[in-house]
Amino acid sequence: MAETTNGGGNQGRSGSNVNGGNHNNGGRIVRSLVVKSLCALGAAFLLRKLTKTTTRWDHSRAVAEALSGEKYSTEQAARDPMTFFNLRMLTCPATVLADGSRVLYFEQGFGRNPEKPYRQRFFKVKPCPNEMKCDVEVGSYAVRDVEEYRNFCDRPKNQRPQPEEVIGDMAEHLTSVYLTRCRRGQRCLYEGSTPTSGFPNEWNGASYCTSDLSILRNGEVHLWDRGYDEEGNQVWGVKEGPYEFKPSSSISFNTYHSSELLDYGDKRFEEASD
Repeated sequence: MAETTNGGGNQGRSGSNVNGGNHNNGGRIVRSLVVKSLCALGAAFLLRKLTKTTTRWDHSRAVAEALSGEKYSTEQAARDPMTFFNLRMLTCPATVLADGSRVLYFEQGFGRNPEKPYRQRFFKVKPCPNEMKCDVEVGSYAVRDVEEYRNFCDRPKNQRPQPEEVIGDMAEHLTSVYLTRCRRGQRCLYEGSTPTSGFPNEWNGASYCTSDLSILRNGEVHLWDRGYDEEGNQVWGVKEGPYEFKPSSSISFNTYHSSELLDYGDKRFEEASD
């Protein structure tokens, strides 16, 4: 009886160990499957994040943000004051249209007297039409009342024309530049131009005008506007190359002390315009 009891007890303990081992193995398998599943989900999420397609509206937003801000051609004018003027380019958001297009207000004036801009425009930034091989269209529009918008970006928001007013103050379409995202490794972020045929323009004897626009990764904006007569002769605009506008924060201290040369260039332009 005692032997039978002991034998039965050993057998019971042995059976218990087997069942416990099976239970532990099963737990390890479940945990392993859970960990593998979580790893697979994490990898899928990371892959999706890394391969997320940039939409056309993403490109439009990036261009609008890159164009915004205060930028100067000061350094370029200091290097070559006989060719380039010390100009300020100031751009800021004005409104967003119902279709998602972003409207920016733009003005350009002399660096020493920026509160009196000689050029004022609205930029409408939106994706390129589906049939075109480009990413972003930047359309330029005349401002219906330039005095009302003068120094728009420098004013407090409650002292500016309101977003709903901006839509009605966009006058005739002037030009459109079609931008394409630059390849990885290039200096530019986006670059493009108007069509080769340009857009109608009558200033200073011109028949049409063209524009080239480059947005660099370091925040610079390069802009090259030119006007041509019916024979294709350039009648206004710089011939040597684009204006290079740099963010005000990146302009060197020494450049600001080249004011005599810069002022000479500005005065030369004003005398030529009289």
